[in-house]
Amino acid sequence: MPPASTLPSGRRVIVTGAAGGIGRAIVEALGSADCAVAACDAPGTDAPFSFDVRDRAAVKDNVAKAISGLGGCDSVVANAGIVDTIHRAERFSEDEWRKDLETNLYGAFFVVQAAFDALGQSGDGRVVLISSVGAEVGSPGQVAYGASKAGMVGMGRTLASEWASQGIRCNVVMPGFIATPKVLAMPAEVQDGAKTAIPLGRFGTTEELAGAVSFLLSPAAAYITGTVLRVDGGFGLLLR
Repeated sequence: MPPASTLPSGRRVIVTGAAGGIGRAIVEALGSADCAVAACDAPGTDAPFSFDVRDRAAVKDNVAKAISGLGGCDSVVANAGIVDTIHRAERFSEDEWRKDLETNLYGAFFVVQAAFDALGQSGDGRVVLISSVGAEVGSPGQVAYGASKAGMVGMGRTLASEWASQGIRCNVVMPGFIATPKVLAMPAEVQDGAKTAIPLGRFGTTEELAGAVSFLLSPAAAYITGTVLRVDGGFGLLLR
């Protein structure tokens, strides 16, 4: 028997956060693998589906439209995320706390929940949640972001357990430092300091992260669910 393909050819995929560096790379990688992709992002972006993931009604409406346009849906990549406020925990207002949590965690849940029926009907549903090493590293100033990304890990494992009987697999990708425009805009000394903490000595590329997502949507990953795949150049080794 030949090995299972590592390409997610022919899948129908909803991708959130599709207009940013990581999201755009995911959309391009899936498109090159002959997937049909519904690219979603916030209002004001150039994404075909633009809505606020914190707005549950808007999520339901746009996910339904995306599923209709795709002729079904067998995959969701929940990538929408922000780091809106950075300062010490005791200074966070309720609104600041809520914004990161509602965008990163609530938004991911609303999207995958809205796609549940279609994922189950496909017979081979896949969910990939894009978390962050920020879920584990405890970066000062990022209490809301860290909590939201840690919540995605717990959510992903629970969905994997609950939805397996519907043929839906759910996995979490945990990026480290990825060379997005935001990361590359950091001061040179900050970038150099970050690289010294990465065993591979460099930032990852958006294409490398997109490759991990593509793999988890491929036939080769059919027996993988409930896992956390770190794409961090070994940065997470320092946390374990």
